[in-house]
Amino acid sequence: MGLTHLWFFQLIFEKEGVYLHTNAKKMLQDTTLPGFIRVVERVIAFIQDGEEGEDDTKFDPGYEPDWAVISTVKKDQQAAVKDSGWSFSLPLSELYSLRRARFSLGRNFLVLTSRGGHPLPPLHFHRGGTRELLRALQRYIILDQSPMDGRLFLAYPHDSGALSQSFDKLQLMDDDAAAGFNDAVSEQRFIQDPYATTFGGFSKVTNFFKAALRPPDSTGGSRACRDPGLPPQADDEPGFELITLELGPRPDVCRGPPLDRWEEFLDPEGRVKNPERIRDLVFRGGIAPPLRKELWKFLLGFYPWNSTAKEREDILRSKTDEYFRMKVQWKSVSEEQEMRNSLLRGYRSLIERDVSRTDRHNTFFSGNDNPGLTLLHDVLMTYCMYNFDLGYVQGMSDLLAPVLFVTQNEVESFWCLTGFMELVHQNFEESQEAMKQQLLQLSILLRALDPELCDFLDSQDSGSLCFCFRWLLIWFKREFSFEDILLLWEVLWTRLPCENFHLLIACSILESQRGELIGSDHDFNTILKHINELTMKLDVEEVLQGAEAIYLQLTRCQDLPLKVQQVLGLYSPPSPEGSPESQTGETDHVLDQSQAGSSDPQTSAELK
Repeated sequence: MGLTHLWFFQLIFEKEGVYLHTNAKKMLQDTTLPGFIRVVERVIAFIQDGEEGEDDTKFDPGYEPDWAVISTVKKDQQAAVKDSGWSFSLPLSELYSLRRARFSLGRNFLVLTSRGGHPLPPLHFHRGGTRELLRALQRYIILDQSPMDGRLFLAYPHDSGALSQSFDKLQLMDDDAAAGFNDAVSEQRFIQDPYATTFGGFSKVTNFFKAALRPPDSTGGSRACRDPGLPPQADDEPGFELITLELGPRPDVCRGPPLDRWEEFLDPEGRVKNPERIRDLVFRGGIAPPLRKELWKFLLGFYPWNSTAKEREDILRSKTDEYFRMKVQWKSVSEEQEMRNSLLRGYRSLIERDVSRTDRHNTFFSGNDNPGLTLLHDVLMTYCMYNFDLGYVQGMSDLLAPVLFVTQNEVESFWCLTGFMELVHQNFEESQEAMKQQLLQLSILLRALDPELCDFLDSQDSGSLCFCFRWLLIWFKREFSFEDILLLWEVLWTRLPCENFHLLIACSILESQRGELIGSDHDFNTILKHINELTMKLDVEEVLQGAEAIYLQLTRCQDLPLKVQQVLGLYSPPSPEGSPESQTGETDHVLDQSQAGSSDPQTSAELK
């Protein structure tokens, strides 16, 4: 059934002044396209101005013209596109969900998602009408409001028993989408370039990074969401009230000086007397350059905090032997053997390519035949022997280079790298489950902090925050100067004030760009371009101050949503009562509380 043939059926609803944002510049074509929305029988359609009537073929139930009503939206989100057109139609039986958002300026937009899991381009209603559209849709489908996000509605046929099912079925990625993601990210392409490969995969699958911001008890006050059948309030033309979160003022945070004292924290045998205090001072101001070589080995787990000076000598001797045993394994492989080991050959090729272009502006790695490049290569090859399941993935050279620069030692840099990889190794796994989870958690935090910014990103097809992928993959290595990244990483290695502080750093950066993003005529491509151009333009102290202030603001909120609490490590789902896990969890909680007094930035931060 073509779009021009919708006239043969009963017209249920029609509204002009609807604009589709394509988010893809085609030559000189405008990316904001005017048109109108139409509901005919059990079909919803957007028809671009000037395209109606192009197909004059008479309706024939057995004939499918070019403008075919589709049952599965194409993955490139250009549903039923003909030539340069952007009109589309979708049977209501194929509508999976509908999400409505509204900017503070008053514009409303809807995002429709098909049962295939693919969102259509956002529809912007410049003249209102979303409420009337929903009433028209309810003649044929049930719109079930999410108990977790008042702007998200799942669509069910009137005769469906699916309404009794849990909203948990709305996953980050359903099975089909996850399969599409895995198909899109082949193993070899991922190993060579996880950023570009995964970014491409994200563009082909559903990106349901919609935060669930309602706390467990959300029946009162401004959090109650209206049913679409109720009359609208005076200041809200279309049918749903936005869920707002009263966070309270954001405190001003002062950072401290770098830690420049070490000996006073050691007892006569060389043990660190107060590790929590050390971590707090490092979090507050970083480490003075002369002390980094020693302290990084503690922060990255090479040396235990309670080890004596003599024990550390023994550890170094043992770890040196172990390192060179692993190094000999790959050094002793002959060329003939390597020709029959494609995996090792592939790792070596990738490492040689990446080493030749890692931090070459730094004098430690600059020039040809630089011994620093040889060390970088050898440590990465040895890591493949240490963790052959993971091997080498592009980006690991970025993690090693600063560590090698600080330690100036092959063995120590290797074991510090293994400690670093314990924190981030899941970022490099082929499944990318950890990266998907972190992007979801980032969207949860950002929506709690700035729902308007999230709505804007949603409207520009950027709500997945996939442009932050590189930030999280290698911990902002390419966003800050080499010297700044040394400070940023040692702050993150303290694991204060929470395990996901790197996500708060991402929020701090995004909020610093809020005015530029919302205040300009950005689409998906220009948002990505703007984010990439932030490289080397960020002030690390301002970003860290902003991230800590965000943490304090969120943790002081009396009604913080449960999912935000989980991201910040403030709440863990309880285990069944009486189980060993529940008893262990209670013990861990008591221990955490006993340590919090000396290391929690809420008590140690110097506030203006």
